[in-house]
Amino acid sequence: MLKDIFYKKRRYATVRTGQAQDRGEEKAEVKEVPEGLMIKCDKCGTIAYAKELEKNLKVCQGCGYHFPMTAFERIAMLLDEGHFFEYDSELLSTDPLNFPDYLSKLKKDMETSGLSEAVVTGEGTIKGYPVVIAVMDPRFRMGSMGSVVGEKITRAAEQALEKRYPFILFSASGGARMQEGVLSLMQMAKTSAALARLNEAGVLYISVMTNPTTGGVSASFASLGDYNFAEPGALIGFAGRRIIEQTIRQELPEDFQTAEFLLKKGQLDKVIPRQELRHTLAKILDMHTVRRGS
Repeated sequence: MLKDIFYKKRRYATVRTGQAQDRGEEKAEVKEVPEGLMIKCDKCGTIAYAKELEKNLKVCQGCGYHFPMTAFERIAMLLDEGHFFEYDSELLSTDPLNFPDYLSKLKKDMETSGLSEAVVTGEGTIKGYPVVIAVMDPRFRMGSMGSVVGEKITRAAEQALEKRYPFILFSASGGARMQEGVLSLMQMAKTSAALARLNEAGVLYISVMTNPTTGGVSASFASLGDYNFAEPGALIGFAGRRIIEQTIRQELPEDFQTAEFLLKKGQLDKVIPRQELRHTLAKILDMHTVRRGS
């Protein structure tokens, strides 16, 4: 009896399954499905089962729209199973400027995302080729770059230099983290310097820009790869569209600051669909592998 009294009603979403005409008005037959079972594409409206979408690497089968991925989803998609060792997971942000509510917001993001910061770094293998990898996650402070993000990326680059492993970095960021002020902006120079040392040593660095890659991240390490790639439709830029239009007093093209626009202007080497990325990276790693006797 108590179970019947305190029964918790499940949440449902409404899905259109058909249409009929009645007195010149359009009616739709609807069915209810448990919330979270199906996902609607933000771009074309196609509705797909969540599990089927995951099998397709979170790419809409209707229009090719690339849904956001978490850091560990990208790592699982890219690296060989069971071959990932995480770096510096114990590093946590502090509040150097005593910014109001900053620590409570960090704590909330840790709880909702399950991450300690906006980037996950570590090493693993792609089809047997060893790599150091860094993957940003927009769920944590919009993927913004604070002191810990810059430090983790710099340490990852230093590990790649020491082990002479190729370094692959996935960017997904709203830019520098304002709550840390100039300390956040300093990370642009620090990460760029670490990548310059990789370049001097001849260690491969591959940058993959995802949606969105903006602000200080796009102006620093995201654009410094030996190969600069992006996912289809990714927003990539520094300042916002409205700010630029107000500054130059001109209307910008519709596709401005998209991966496809930057590819046409020579700022990217290739736009790679998610399903092809692992194979493409493995091919590049093979090209850059120094074999004995060669």
